[in-house]
Amino acid sequence: MAITEAASRLGTSAFSEMSPIELRPNQSREDAEAIIRAVYRQVLGNDHLMASDRLVSAESLLREGYISVRDFVRNVAKSELYKQKFFYPNYHPRVIELNFKHLLGRAPYDESEIVEHLDRYQNEGFEADIDSYIDSAEYAESFGDSIVPYYRGFSTQKGQKTVGFTRMFQLYRGYANSDRAQGNGKRSRLTYELACNTSTPVQREPQMAALVGTTSTARGKLYRLVVTQAGVAGMPQTRRSLSEYLVSYEQLSPTLQKLNKRGSKIISLTPA
Repeated sequence: MAITEAASRLGTSAFSEMSPIELRPNQSREDAEAIIRAVYRQVLGNDHLMASDRLVSAESLLREGYISVRDFVRNVAKSELYKQKFFYPNYHPRVIELNFKHLLGRAPYDESEIVEHLDRYQNEGFEADIDSYIDSAEYAESFGDSIVPYYRGFSTQKGQKTVGFTRMFQLYRGYANSDRAQGNGKRSRLTYELACNTSTPVQREPQMAALVGTTSTARGKLYRLVVTQAGVAGMPQTRRSLSEYLVSYEQLSPTLQKLNKRGSKIISLTPA
């Protein structure tokens, strides 16, 4: 059920008026091609895709029925193409926001979801974190093996929190916009309101017909990182040296990257 009858005024009619795209048994080649296009559009945030960027092998496996739509989504999300577009250029909180949007079709509900994925990435790596979205009970219940993920945040559904609706407009800038063409650079869109457990109202931007979320630039709270220092090459390490860092939410990703390059290991990540 649509959350509002005036969906077109919110710029969401392209999603609310369209049925989920599903790959059924005995599908035609045209059906498979439509699925492939829809997966690229959703997982790559409507960004332009060149012919040379396509995942030819994974596409072929999907057409022949050897992998499911869920498997194809996983292939795209783990690809070097996805990393180049979203993982490498952005601070990690922004990457997590986009992962939620691309893979679960919603915005993060609270700060604990961000911290959970930061911790998983640090301890298990990028691919394990991607798997955690796609192998989740939420993904299985919402999309199963055969439905292309879509923006669930614009409709009321079982398990959806109302706050997800307004937060989706922080991440969404219209059907023709792409996730790499949005303003505010590589920084997180939801830092402040997730940290404060608040919700930003949906407002009409000047000269635009659609309603979009306002972007907060306020700083979030501080976090305490406890890490073990890397040992000196060629020297025995008789005991672990622990250090603590206080960093802002926006600086979590660059700090984690620096520590990782030094060979340090994160022991804990908690609000300060």
